[in-house]
Amino acid sequence: MNLPLRLGTRGSPLALAQARLVVEALRAAHGLGEDAIAIIPIRTTGDAIQDRPLAEIGGKALWTKELDRALIDGAIDFAVHSMKDVETLRPGELVIAAMLPRADVHERLIGAESIEALPQDARVGTSSPRRAAQLRAMRPDLRIVSFRGNVATRIARLDKGEAEATLLAAAGLDRLGERDLGAPISPAQMLPAPQQGAIGIETLADSAEMRALLAAIDHAPTRLCVETERALLLALGADCHSPVAALATLDGEILTLDAEILNEDGSETHRRRISAPSETAADEAAILARALLDSASPGLRALFRE
Repeated sequence: MNLPLRLGTRGSPLALAQARLVVEALRAAHGLGEDAIAIIPIRTTGDAIQDRPLAEIGGKALWTKELDRALIDGAIDFAVHSMKDVETLRPGELVIAAMLPRADVHERLIGAESIEALPQDARVGTSSPRRAAQLRAMRPDLRIVSFRGNVATRIARLDKGEAEATLLAAAGLDRLGERDLGAPISPAQMLPAPQQGAIGIETLADSAEMRALLAAIDHAPTRLCVETERALLLALGADCHSPVAALATLDGEILTLDAEILNEDGSETHRRRISAPSETAADEAAILARALLDSASPGLRALFRE
């Protein structure tokens, strides 16, 4: 194996922090030296275009396609992703070879102590169809303002008075050293995005050497939960336009999956839960997806590619 290994990542502060976590895990697992892994920042289309919602400009592939190309072209040996930014269907040449232990899955509200405490008609900044729909379901009076960009950019916009509050993932804030920022929102009140808090490491499917190296840092419980959430998304036919939330948790050999689909204004929501032995979790996730769609109105079903 040629050293240094080249780890591709987006160049945002959060992405670089996540890349460093991968480097630390690999060095600890394999006794690698400080210079054994080089972090290679790669600018993605999603980073370059910040003034429009992701769903309008190409969806989650805008976070991954440049990294995919670098892997396939041999410019990097492996890549790190926030799993919630990874499309359900991936190029056949690539494989998610490892996932780090999942971090905090909570949402955090910045700007108020709770959603209930927000003033009447308050503006909340988000570009997530899921967050927007969930907020409108809880508080129809709230006004949604489009917020995109990294954590610092969103907080700066909040400080400028462009909105009264915004929502950010606790995992990202924690990885940036902002553990005390914002008020956590229970998943019972607001289910997170599918795969939230999980870091995936991708490499070429035919690279046995890299896959073996990465297998040493794969966290099996996280992988099981994330793959179950991905099975739900696949069965729903969800994309960036689809307001969907999901969280799988593992207790021994029993996996529990909570899932919710909503229409865009939050006036229709359907939330269900299943518990199943871990070995049948993916199949049960597909059954749960079907039950959610069957309970939905034609308008809500139209947001998913059945």
